[in-house]
Amino acid sequence: MANENHINQLCPEGTACAPRVGTDTLFELPAGAFEYSGLFDKSIRLIERIQLLDRNMWDIFVKQFSFNPDDADKGWRCEYWGKMMRGACFTYKYTGNPELYNTLENSVRSMLKKQDALGRFSTYSIPLEFNGWDIWGRKYVLLGFQYFCEICPDKNLKEKIIAAMCAHADYIIEKIGRAEDGKKPITEASSHWKGLNSSSILEPYVRLYNMTGKQKYLDFAAYIIDNGGISEGNIFELAYEGKLYPYQYPVTKAYEMMSCFEGLLEYYRVVKEPRHLTAVRNFVDLVIKSDITIIGCAGCTHELFDNSVIRQTNTEYQGVIQETCVTVTWMKLCYQLLCLDGDPKLADQIELSVYNALPGSINTNGCTSNSGLPFDSYSPLLPNKRGRKVGGYKVMEDGKYFYGCCAAIGAAGTGLMALSSVMAARDGVCFNLYPEGRVKAKTPEGQDLLVKIKTEYPVSDTVDFEIDLEKEEEFAIYLRIPEWSKNSLAAVNGGNISGVSGGEYLKIVRTWSDKDTITLRLDLSAHLINSFSWVADPATVRHVALKRGPVILARDARFGEDIREAVDIKADGDGCVELTKSNDAAFDTLMEFIVPLNNGKQFHVVDYLSAGKTWDMDSEMAAWFQAVN
Repeated sequence: MANENHINQLCPEGTACAPRVGTDTLFELPAGAFEYSGLFDKSIRLIERIQLLDRNMWDIFVKQFSFNPDDADKGWRCEYWGKMMRGACFTYKYTGNPELYNTLENSVRSMLKKQDALGRFSTYSIPLEFNGWDIWGRKYVLLGFQYFCEICPDKNLKEKIIAAMCAHADYIIEKIGRAEDGKKPITEASSHWKGLNSSSILEPYVRLYNMTGKQKYLDFAAYIIDNGGISEGNIFELAYEGKLYPYQYPVTKAYEMMSCFEGLLEYYRVVKEPRHLTAVRNFVDLVIKSDITIIGCAGCTHELFDNSVIRQTNTEYQGVIQETCVTVTWMKLCYQLLCLDGDPKLADQIELSVYNALPGSINTNGCTSNSGLPFDSYSPLLPNKRGRKVGGYKVMEDGKYFYGCCAAIGAAGTGLMALSSVMAARDGVCFNLYPEGRVKAKTPEGQDLLVKIKTEYPVSDTVDFEIDLEKEEEFAIYLRIPEWSKNSLAAVNGGNISGVSGGEYLKIVRTWSDKDTITLRLDLSAHLINSFSWVADPATVRHVALKRGPVILARDARFGEDIREAVDIKADGDGCVELTKSNDAAFDTLMEFIVPLNNGKQFHVVDYLSAGKTWDMDSEMAAWFQAVN
């Protein structure tokens, strides 16, 4: 099992992921590795069809770089192209759709023509550049090009893209830097969030260094880190010290802050300075403890870290919460740290988002209310409707076309559903999520490995695997046993395996043969979750939620029941609730149950991702239920 050629092939020299060979534990499988059915496949292909194949959309995004639309409001139209391109490339790695690739290549070639004589890709004029969201948008141009390079087979086109990125990046280095050198500091290159948004360009600079080997890009990344991410404080040092929660930092904008820590993790992979990795690990742990809600998102005061673990049942705040940009960026950060550390708790976090906040935001019903974009921007927890507001709303094309930040980032989340599900390990293959379908990988000795997965998880508790292998070979198969699964069982070829513990990977090392089987059975008992008390809103103590496996169960007004009524759910001493399967819903669901009450009555719940899907009051929904005192 010492042969690591299969890993070297996944992270070749001259690519953005090259340093991972020396640091990471788990590795992304190549494009075309996945063939799924069910929720994962349906979600990814829906977004490909209704969004990513829309050439008119791509043309309008590119057109923004033909003039200076962001001068007037110092806005973020500049982000849409690159943000969408990254998600589209994740999607292409799953679908392999030639029409999608042609659409993306056409857009990339069009975008290359928008570079000005100074090397800039910007929607700001020179007199107003490096203000507002300008650097944020330039970051996304770099990321869009970089991720396209990962799927592009055309060597000449990649060379053109890299040359364009270098000119774009060089112009920024020429203008942004230390004040004593006559440059504008990175944290002063924005009027928002003390420069946090501008500092997030750290990530693509490290990736550009990996692609080119040019030291100036790594030096600029080091400058950004030394500058602390914000103009008043140092978020990287605060995370390293680990004494404050992120909601206690001088700036608490969740999406942008997580983007900065994605960049710090990329920088660690190159320089291998332990304090940087400690900072990222501390940051992620602190966010989990203080801010990740029951649906796998954060931000219960608009889009901010705010101690959401406590505030998620805040009955006083009436604004939008749980931004989709936060959901997807949290998934991406957890995915990057999962790659490096191989810690199953990170896959637990991804799964929570994958089965709740993320698919719940997808416009599966083709709703036209709230602009009818492919993704909703905000996800309710207490009684409310979906589709309340378009996050990051900007008007383009003479007022005839509009878009939003969450609609642009959502495809990165649906793409990650597949990319994070199964990964290569140095000694085998690692299963993080359990969709039905087929996965192709390489064994440590370079054999083709096909694993067939038969399951209805998370509706049912059993996942069956069958190995397709030409020759016998010893290697490891890792199965994530979720932390919530208290009583799990596993068997190989019908023989039970001992030591199956929640919150760990079950590592099975043996000489595998063709047609070998594994059966995994997880504990899908439904449990009550009690809200925390919050001093500013005593009513928070009067809420409960229901979780079955990774899925939060929600009420939906379409059953004709009062979703605001106080309930006293019947549960045993361990908080387990005996649910009854139901088929009463007149709308599509993943799962549906009847919940018993101590007074002999009952009410209906469905999976969170299926609730509220009309984006109107007729399907008002709730994930937290008011509880009887």
